[in-house]
Amino acid sequence: MTHNNNLPLILEPDALESALASDENTSIKESLIIIDLCNPRLYQQAHVPGAINVQPQQLIAGTLPARGKLPPISQLESLFSELGYTGKEHIIVYDDEGGGWAGRFIWTLDVIGHKHYSYLNGGIHAWLKEGHPTESTPNQKTPTAVSLTINDNVMATSDFIMSVLDDPQFKIWDARSPEEYRGEKVMAMKAGHIPGAINFEWTRAMDPEKNYRIRENLIPELAALGLSPDKEIITHCQAHHRSGFTYLVAKSLGFKHIRAYDGSWSEWGNLPETPVKIGT
Repeated sequence: MTHNNNLPLILEPDALESALASDENTSIKESLIIIDLCNPRLYQQAHVPGAINVQPQQLIAGTLPARGKLPPISQLESLFSELGYTGKEHIIVYDDEGGGWAGRFIWTLDVIGHKHYSYLNGGIHAWLKEGHPTESTPNQKTPTAVSLTINDNVMATSDFIMSVLDDPQFKIWDARSPEEYRGEKVMAMKAGHIPGAINFEWTRAMDPEKNYRIRENLIPELAALGLSPDKEIITHCQAHHRSGFTYLVAKSLGFKHIRAYDGSWSEWGNLPETPVKIGT
């Protein structure tokens, strides 16, 4: 099966329910992989019909200090094998926390060069609160043989960031809290932020009043800070979890090019040679 071109990057719950409900969409349903990144207990109670539960730990290396770095390719191949992945599917992703792990999964799809995917806007919050159908039966796929290659065009290393610190075309989107950014909350050997980085905390891009959908009209607010769509964006947090969401948000807003720094502050703040700035 080939992917379904009609599903947008930001997929509304009503549109997903329609795609799953229509008899005419049998071929669409067969070509979908729906990824649930929620707490396993929530998944056992209720999830989108057909969804497969994936634990966030499967997406990260887990080794200190920079535990959020991309895992070995063998770990990713094992995960995607369990998902029955062939590369021809359209993948729909959601979570229970407003989009952090879902965005991290979408970044992972970009890393392996998979182009056809959607984010369920608002995740399980919107799906449940707006009365869409659920099931409690766990889903599994027949494992496939998977061989992946890495696209490092959506990744940034500490060396890469050091090389573009003085380049006005590059902007660093720091998705952490203001306290971490200013250096008041210390999460590594060094506190503060990457010089020139712009702080816009990940939760500011969510709309709790709309069941944690991506907030509307974000571009003027971001552009006023210097995060404009014509810039090359590098986003990070502490372990590239929160910045999974800001990566997704920037993509959804049509930003020119977005990279994620998967080492994030847990790497930058523990390297001896990296420059840091305290305060605003």
